[in-house]
Order: sequence, then C-alpha cells, then structure tokens
Amino acid sequence: MRSLDELAAQVDGLRGKRVLVRSDLNVPLDGPDDARRITDDGRIRASLPTWRQLLDQGARVVVCAHLGRPKGAPEAKYSLAPVAERVRELLPGVTVRFATDTTGESARAEADALEDGQLLLLENLRFSAAETSKDDDERGRFARDLADAASAYVGDGFGAVHRKHASVYDVPQHLPAAAGGLVLAEVEVLQRLTTEPARPYVVVLGGSKVSDKLGVIEALLGRADRILVGGGMVFTFLAAQGHDVGSSLLEADQLETVRGYLATAAERGVDVVLPTDVVAATAFSADAEHDVVAADAIPSDRMGLDIGPESSAAFAAALADAGTVFWNGPMGVFEMEPYAAGTRAVAEAIAGSDAFSVVGGGDSAAAVRALGLSEEDFGHISTGGGASLEYLQGEALPGLQALEG
Repeated sequence: MRSLDELAAQVDGLRGKRVLVRSDLNVPLDGPDDARRITDDGRIRASLPTWRQLLDQGARVVVCAHLGRPKGAPEAKYSLAPVAERVRELLPGVTVRFATDTTGESARAEADALEDGQLLLLENLRFSAAETSKDDDERGRFARDLADAASAYVGDGFGAVHRKHASVYDVPQHLPAAAGGLVLAEVEVLQRLTTEPARPYVVVLGGSKVSDKLGVIEALLGRADRILVGGGMVFTFLAAQGHDVGSSLLEADQLETVRGYLATAAERGVDVVLPTDVVAATAFSADAEHDVVAADAIPSDRMGLDIGPESSAAFAAALADAGTVFWNGPMGVFEMEPYAAGTRAVAEAIAGSDAFSVVGGGDSAAAVRALGLSEEDFGHISTGGGASLEYLQGEALPGLQALEG
C-alpha cells in the first residue's frame, strides 16, 4: 500500500488538490436526536494525524465517513453534524466546513469553496443506500460521484476496511490512492500478532456473544498460549461444561461449537481460563440486587453481568508474564458501575504488563477511556474491532485489497 508521501509524489504534490479521505468517525452519541453529544471521541482523535499531514501539505481535504446504521436515508440521530463541531474544536486555526449531503448540492458547493489547508466533512455516507449496496453497479455509480469531488484518495478508516462499501472498496479504483497513517499502523500491529508474537501470547475475549467471535476463536486456538474468556459470551462456555447459568445470556445453538473449541484447546495445550465466580443480578440494571456467586452455581433467577473478584485476580495473574496480549471485549457491563470491576481489573493488569498489548477496538477501547486509564499504557488501541477480528482470522479485507491494487 502506498503511503501519503508516495501519493504526493505520484500526483506531483498535494497543494491545491482535493483529497478524499475515508475516515472512521463512527463515534457513540447520546441525547435527543436534535442535540446529540459525543460520549467517546477516540476515533476522531485517531484520525487527526492523517488529516493534519494532508492539511500541512496544502491539500483541500474532503472527509467522508459513516455513523450508525441508518436505513439508506437521512435520519437526524445519525447526522455527522456533532462530529463536525468536535473536529473544529480539535483543529483550532483550521477552517472546517460541513456539507449536509454527500454528493449533492451542498457537497458540491462546500467542495468548490474549499481553499488550501481547509477541511470539509461530508454528511453520513450511509444516508445513501448505494454506499452499502450489494449491487456492484449501484455502488459503483455512487463511488464515481464521490471520486468526482477529488484528485486523490486516502483510505484511513480502518474500522470499515472489512466492508465492501462504495467509499471503502470502489472509490480507490477511480483515483490515485494511498493508505493513511492510521491504517498503516493498524496493519503493522496486527501483523505482529500473526507472525511470531512474543510468548506467552495471551488473548482476552469478552463481549456479549460467542457467535460474534467464532472465526477468531478458531484461529487463535492455533496461535495463542492462553485464552481468557469473560463477558456475556462466557455463559455459553459455562453451559457447555454442564453448568446452570440462570437467566444469563446464553446462545444455546453454539453449545456444541464451544464444546469443540474446549476439546481442541485441550488437544493443543491452549489454556482456556474461565471465571470461577461472577457478579449475578436479579435484572439488567445498575440498581438491581446483585451478589458474587460461584460460576457453577448461578441462581436460576439471576443473570451474570461481570466476572467476580476471584476471577479478576486469576485473570490478572494469567496476564502477569505475558509477552503479547490481545484484548477484545469487556468482562462485564462496564457502563454500569456495579459491573465494571472485572473490566477494570483486566485493563489495569494489561496496562501494567511488560507485554506488547493490543486493545482490539470497539467496547474495549471505549472501556479504557471510560475507566479513566491512560492510553499510553497500552501498546496499541485499535479503532476497528470487527476489522481487527477478521484480520486475525485470516480474512481478506476489501478495503485493504483496494489499496493494494
């Protein structure tokens, strides 16, 4: 993949040229539809270095991105307008424009008004159904409209590179293209996880569903030395061992698959560490009655919402001598204080480790920031949870393929 410097040389310098940058600005928002506020700006801040590099070279930067899952039409709650306001705050001294559409009248007018060293953010790409269309022709027409606004393309939205979408896959086929610094950094880090990682290689998996991580679990059984399992997905593991999990989240259709994983792990000498105690509550609420119970004795009227203190200590001990750590998914419902202790314990253990550590995006990255931990204490915090997982399981990622073409 070309770097920004190589792109600049290819097009005889970037000054005065419009550069379309596909970024990942899919940030969490809260509040009413007409007054949404950003609760975690990590992905915006991760995008800044590439934008600054282009702006410093005099490029006219046109940023496109998606937010949420609108149904192919404008929805106020998914507008990127709050993101534009945050970008203005993070880029003092830079003129930041905002278009109320992606390829329409507003986008054309704002792009024409751009001057050297200014930035334009287009409205949510997914307000057009063509962005995510499975019809190559429909997607291609939208991609050409996007490409018409620029002289070059930079793919820097790592969180979207596993999607065959117009702005990710098709646009770079119409313009001189390069990978942004964020994408190059993400790929370099993930290559370290897949080629001779320092041992022991410890993987921490959490989140709600086993089914979301089937491929990566299978791949990691051939690479990791230890796999620590927490979050909602752990109850399918416990049930696969024959334990009653009460009213906890359970994917009954994955029980045989999980039993197969546990058998494969035993055959290959991979240590799968499951919690021995959990925090079990009477309801999915911060105010619900909750207690620490044994993981193999969860009351029938309770649901597990976090790993317990004994398990937190065991997980921390299992991380202490790690050479490499990959963490994807919280240990519990960390957004609610009564169920945040397990995620905090794991995050602090990773932060305090001498291992090369990678936080695999999504809720894990959000947890690091929400818990007030320093990002500097981790080797790398990814911006793309799903993309990271697909890369680790050996999947071809369309956005990377397009940039390699």
